[in-house]
Amino acid sequence: MTQPENSAMPLTGRRSGRCPFEPAPELNALREREDLPRISGEHPMFGPFEFRAITRYADVRAAFGHEHAQSGPGVDPDPDAPRTLFNQPGFLLNYDGPEHARLRRMLTSAFTVRRLKQMQPWIEQIVRDRLDEIAQAGPAADLVQEFALPIPSLVICELLGVPHADRAQFQHQSAVLLDLTKTAQEQYENYAAMHAYMAKLVATLRADPGDSLLGSVIREQGGELTDEELVGFGNLLLIAGHETTSNMIGLSTLVLLRHPDQLAAVRDDETVTTTAVEELLRYLSIVTQLNRRVVEDMDLNGRRVDAGGRLSLSVLAANQDRELVGDDAGLNVHRKPVAHLTFGFGPHQCLGQQLARIELRVALPALLRRFPTLQLAVPFEDVDFRILSPVYGLKSLPVTW
Repeated sequence: MTQPENSAMPLTGRRSGRCPFEPAPELNALREREDLPRISGEHPMFGPFEFRAITRYADVRAAFGHEHAQSGPGVDPDPDAPRTLFNQPGFLLNYDGPEHARLRRMLTSAFTVRRLKQMQPWIEQIVRDRLDEIAQAGPAADLVQEFALPIPSLVICELLGVPHADRAQFQHQSAVLLDLTKTAQEQYENYAAMHAYMAKLVATLRADPGDSLLGSVIREQGGELTDEELVGFGNLLLIAGHETTSNMIGLSTLVLLRHPDQLAAVRDDETVTTTAVEELLRYLSIVTQLNRRVVEDMDLNGRRVDAGGRLSLSVLAANQDRELVGDDAGLNVHRKPVAHLTFGFGPHQCLGQQLARIELRVALPALLRRFPTLQLAVPFEDVDFRILSPVYGLKSLPVTW
C-alpha cells in the first residue's frame, strides 16, 4: 500500500505562497495524478486521520453526489457526551439519507424566493448604513471589522430573531469554532456557550415565534422538531450564514484591489455584477475542502474506493480544473458563469446559497462605488490571512481612500 503523505495542514486546503488566492503547486500536482493519493492530517478534536485526496472537478462533483460518500459521523448524537457541532441533533451536516432529507425539507421551506426577495431592500439598507458609518469615521478602516463582518451578522440576527447587539457575541463564538489552533477544551467551552444561547432563544421562540426565519420554522414545523434539533438548526444558520459570507466579502474586496481593471468593471458596470459574483465564488473557493466517509465500496469514475475510508474533496482544486474553466483559471469577472462547486453539489448543497449571492451582489458594488479610490493601507505582503480554518479568509483588511 502506498504510504500517506504527511501534512500539518491537509494538502487539499493549501494555498500558494506566491498567490494566496490560488492552489499551492503541490495541490495542482495532486490533480494531475491518475490515482487518489493518501494524505494524512490532524484535527484538534479528533486527532490524526488519513484520507484520499479528491481533486479533479469530475471526481469531486461525483463524490458530492454519491450515496456511499456521506457527510455525517455515522452515529446518533450522544446526549451524555459534551455537545459539539459533531454531536448536535439538527445540525444538517451530521445527517445523511432519509433523516437528512426530513430535516432539510423543514429548513428549505424557509428559504423561498419570495422571502429572499423581501429581504433584499433590507439588506441594501444595512449596506448603506454601514457605508455611511465608515465614511463618517474615515478616511481609513478595517473592512473586515467595519463592513465584511457586520453585514452578514445583522442578516443572521434577522434570520434568528435576536437583538443586533448580540452580533459581537456571534462573531466571536463562530470565529473560535472555526479556528483550528484552539484546543479541544477551548472548543468544548465555546460550543457550550453557543448551545446555551441558542437553547434560550429556541425557548423564547417556542412561546412567540415572531417573523424570523427560525421562528417561521417553529411556527410551521415545530411540532415535528425537538428543542435540540432546533438548536442545531440555529447554529447551522449562524455558522453557514455568517462565516462564509463575511469572508467572501473581505477576500473578494482584496482580490479586486489586486486586479484594478476588474474592480473598475464591477464598480462601473451593473451588468457585470452577476458574473463577477459567480467568478469570485469560484476563484476564491473559501470553503476549501469538505470531507466524506465511505460507507460502502464505491466506484469513483473508474477508480475503486473501499468502505471505511475517508475522502477529502478539494473544492479549491476542482474549481480551478481546466475541465471547468479551460487553460486560464485566473480571475475573470467577465467569465460566463460555470457550474462551480463552491456551494457543494448533491444532497448537502448549501441551503443559503441564494441569500449569500444577494448579499454579495449588493455589498461589493456598493462599497466600490462609495469609495472609488479605495486602496490597501498596508503592503499586500502584510495582509493577515486566516489560514488554519475550514473557511478561508482575512483576519483584517486595512484600507484607505
